[in-house]
Amino acid sequence: MRQGITPDKLSMSLALGVVLSAVPILGVTALFCVAAAAALRLNQPAILAANYAATPVQVALYIPFFRAGAWLFGAPPVSFSLEQVRAELQAGIWPTVVRYWDANLRALGAWALVAPIATFVLFAALRAVLRRLPIPGGPAERPVARAFAALDVARDVAPDAAPAPVAAVPVVDAPDGGEAGAATPARVAAAAATAAAE
Repeated sequence: MRQGITPDKLSMSLALGVVLSAVPILGVTALFCVAAAAALRLNQPAILAANYAATPVQVALYIPFFRAGAWLFGAPPVSFSLEQVRAELQAGIWPTVVRYWDANLRALGAWALVAPIATFVLFAALRAVLRRLPIPGGPAERPVARAFAALDVARDVAPDAAPAPVAAVPVVDAPDGGEAGAATPARVAAAAATAAAE
């Protein structure tokens, strides 16, 4: 539930949820969202919520993607309406799938041309908004999160010893390439190990 809640991951979850909801193949968008979230370590509830909220987008773009696919691939346009497809699906799902499989592939090709651009635009817009909110990984949380991560590293190195305060790490120079005086996880761990040995 808490996976993928940084502003960037949450923005990508929402953007992909909306874009994947517009796939012009009925009944597969939620599966695509779950697979994308698992592969990219995104937030499952966020991507699915965006997918379901954007279902009207799929309905609105279903016929335009079919027409665009026919135009792109030089095929004759499929003449149908949503009511006609709904009636055919109620009569039998498999015969409807067989009848429109080539038109579905062309529509999927048209969607695939639009999807990367739409994902990028939505991601950039959502990230700009979400980075301003006080969510983990946002600007207000980053220094605190780094300090707690450093203390966790020290606790893992010496679990029985009290962690050394970050400010008490004695550093005169930085032979490991870090800033002089900066408390890195390695320095905190070394200080905790020294304190545990004493």
